[in-house]
Amino acid sequence: MRFEVIFMEKTLKTVLTIAGSDSSGGAGIQADLKTMLANGVYGMSAITALTAQNTKGVTAIMDSTPDFLAAQLDAVFTDIFPDAVKIGMVSSAALIEVIGDRLTHYKAKNVVVDPVMVSTSGAKLINDDAVDKMTSVLFPLATIVTPNLFELAALTNRSATDLKMKTDMEEAAKMMYDKYHCAILAKGGHFQNSSLDLLCSDKGFRWFYGKRVETNNTHGTGCTLSSAIASNLAKEMSLEKAIHKAKMYLTGALSSGLNLGQGSGPLDHGYKINLALAMDSFT
Repeated sequence: MRFEVIFMEKTLKTVLTIAGSDSSGGAGIQADLKTMLANGVYGMSAITALTAQNTKGVTAIMDSTPDFLAAQLDAVFTDIFPDAVKIGMVSSAALIEVIGDRLTHYKAKNVVVDPVMVSTSGAKLINDDAVDKMTSVLFPLATIVTPNLFELAALTNRSATDLKMKTDMEEAAKMMYDKYHCAILAKGGHFQNSSLDLLCSDKGFRWFYGKRVETNNTHGTGCTLSSAIASNLAKEMSLEKAIHKAKMYLTGALSSGLNLGQGSGPLDHGYKINLALAMDSFT
């Protein structure tokens, strides 16, 4: 008896990450691509920088040249046009200008900007002159910007200690929304007993509540959340649903209990795959 395996052609929604490489695999494009795979989209990358880092910190950064970054973006957009774009670590103003120029030229859609300014270990990841360029060039192109508490404070010229109350977060997020005319997801992971995130959009405020996972292994949480949101937007979810589903995925990746490295360890991006494999072992 002869068996034939017939493969049906299929297409996946596509997402491009524009970010730095993390040699330890926990953040940056490595986390982005793992997240995209786990969330059912086809991931692509344009690398803004190479980093030497691990769970204990960043020891070296080498930026891509503007011409090479432009070539990466052209290669992607002229062949497999992304249904969404996630922008992470971009450390120089020149690279930000290239990204803004290429995204405008190709009329990119569903742009998620994670304003990566400081790593989990505390290393500074962006030049001072690049911050103004990021807000003036990338924010106006964004569908949503996802600052954490400290980034929100820096971008609104406030102290992080001034954003402990929900009303203060609403005020700061509204300030950013009014200035940059894009949705703002203020990540309030500093709340003690829960994970509260605030969306400020043209529909007003919406709070997203979640269980706080007690773990020291949080390397790449911002990258993971923003990439999951981009993946869900690529699949044509509403912004609110995309955030809700992304938070559920992040909670699962944190709760899995992965423990690697000597510092702030990575998440278990493949926890759904690992669970499926474990279930298969019992059949």
